[in-house]
Parts: sequence; C-alpha cells; structure tokens
Amino acid sequence: MVHAAELIRRKRDGEQLAAEELGDLVLAYARGEVPDYQMAAFCMAVFFRGLDGAETFALTDAMIRSGETINLGAAIGRKVVDKHSTGGVGDKTSLAVGPIVAACGVPFGKMSGRGLGHTGGTLDKLESIPGFRVELTTDEFVRQVRDVGLAIIGQSANLVPADKLLYGLRDVTATVDNVSLIAASIMSKKIAAGADAIVLDVKVGDGAFMKTLDDARELAQAMLELGRHAGREVACVLTDMDQPLGQAVGNALEIRETIATLHGEGPPDFVELVMAASAHLLAFSDLGLDEDVGRSRAVAAVEDGSALAMYERWIAAQGGDPSEDALPSAPVVREVAAPRDG
Repeated sequence: MVHAAELIRRKRDGEQLAAEELGDLVLAYARGEVPDYQMAAFCMAVFFRGLDGAETFALTDAMIRSGETINLGAAIGRKVVDKHSTGGVGDKTSLAVGPIVAACGVPFGKMSGRGLGHTGGTLDKLESIPGFRVELTTDEFVRQVRDVGLAIIGQSANLVPADKLLYGLRDVTATVDNVSLIAASIMSKKIAAGADAIVLDVKVGDGAFMKTLDDARELAQAMLELGRHAGREVACVLTDMDQPLGQAVGNALEIRETIATLHGEGPPDFVELVMAASAHLLAFSDLGLDEDVGRSRAVAAVEDGSALAMYERWIAAQGGDPSEDALPSAPVVREVAAPRDG
C-alpha cells in the first residue's frame, strides 16, 4: 500500500525518495488509487524541493512502465527519429521539420502533447485542420510511420498514461516549470514512443519555461542523461525565446505559416531553426550523412516541393484536409502596428 501523505511530507521536507517509492506512487496514481489532490501536493513539493538525478530517472521510468511501449525501429526495420521542443510562443517547428525529414527518406515518429502553461501544443495546432486525427492506435501509428514515413499523434490511453494525467494536473496547479517534472514528462513520451534518435530544442528566454541560460542548460543535461540511460541517441540545442518564433501565433495561423515555410516562403528565424533541426535529425539517421549534407538535403526538399508533398500526404493520412483554404479564419481581421521596430 502506498502511503502518499508520508511521501509528500518527506519530499516537502527535502528528503530523497527511493526509486521503488516513487515508482509505487506514480503507478498507484495511474491506477486511480491516489487522488488528484495528493498528487498535486506531491508535485508542489517537488516544485519547491526538486528531484535529484536518480529520483528523476525513477519518475521517468515509472511513467513509462505505467503503460505499453513501442519499438518503432524494430517494427519497421529502420532507424526512426523524433524532435521535441520544450515550448514557446509561436513554436510550430515540428510541423515543418517532420515533413522535411520524411521527404529526405528518414522515418519520423512523434508523440506530442497539448498546450502547457502559456505555450501552444502541437496537437492543438494540428486539430485546427478539419478532420485531422491525433488519436491513433499503436498499430495505426506504427503502420503510418512505416508506410507514409511520418506520424504525429497524441498520447493514447496505453502509452505513458501516468504522464497524461500528470501533464494535465501540473497545468492547473502552477507546477509546470520545474526541471525534473519537465524532463520526466518529455523523455517518458520520447522513450515510450520508440524513436531511436531525438533532437531536443530547449527554449530559453521570456517566452519559455526556462528564463535563464543556466536553467535551460540544467534541463538539457537532465534530458540528455535520461535519454542516454534509455539507450537513445540524443542531442540538445538551446534556442532563443525572448520573442515569438516566426510571425504567426495561434493554432490555425501557425499551420498557415508552416505551409508557407514548406513553400519556401517562411520567416527567416523560423526557417533557420527548421533547417538546423532537420540537419541534426538527418545526421542521426541511417543514411550516413553529416550535418552539412543533411542541411543541403533539407533545403533541397523544400525547393523541389517534396517536403510540401510529404506534408499533404501526412495530413491526409491522418484524416485531415491539407488545403490551406480549409483552415478556419477569424471573422474580423485587423492589422495592429507595433510601436517600434524589432
């Protein structure tokens, strides 16, 4: 039997919890045996007291063990890559990177989340596309990565269900921006979803959860250690979020900007990040490329139209209408000028 109140008290007082204790607490919560109010109190204790490396790994491992896992590489016979951002304003990078990488012949499989705190979620953006399905079964996910080369899905009931519960709880209890909780949440999804190589984009600045470079480096290091402990190839890039990424903020607007970018007409800051992430992923792939060649191939995929064609095939495969005209538009559109350049 899990004594949740005792674990909350010990973490509140700064004590280290054993891996077995953390695992039992998380798994009991996933089974509905620990109520939200106790888990919220535990998250707040962690927020103020933190977790060390061993505790963070134990938390991540318990989240993974709360459901099934996928071995994508074994299922499709290829090395599968994934890219994740810690979240920022206007960050729709994965929506462009996925089609570019897949168009270059590298399978891209990603399990994503919804908005957290002030940041927009990849799933929320995708659901602005009429008909798009984010809820795929595990078999559908594997089949689409194999047959199409690209799939981005939400957390199914069977994949890291403990994280899905904690993700929603943290969002409404002001316990989002803690390094250990963020790292465990991100990496449990990445590891369970089965990608072999992962590029992590850690945002830093006013519009990010990590406000300082030191905090961003701490988060990056935590995720690197979790990924490598699980046998994954992982790279972290630290990118600026002192201002919105690109020119569009809002779900359907960001889909429009993604399409424009795949047409070769994206804003320079967004294009640069997309190409850098794509180059990293292509260098991680089983194609035997270095980053310079990877970047050249990513640029070529946009220029020759294959990245846009892959985007349209991917959206259609998940039931969506890839036409930009199908996206919703606001009833009133008004231009508001900034008071200064920048």
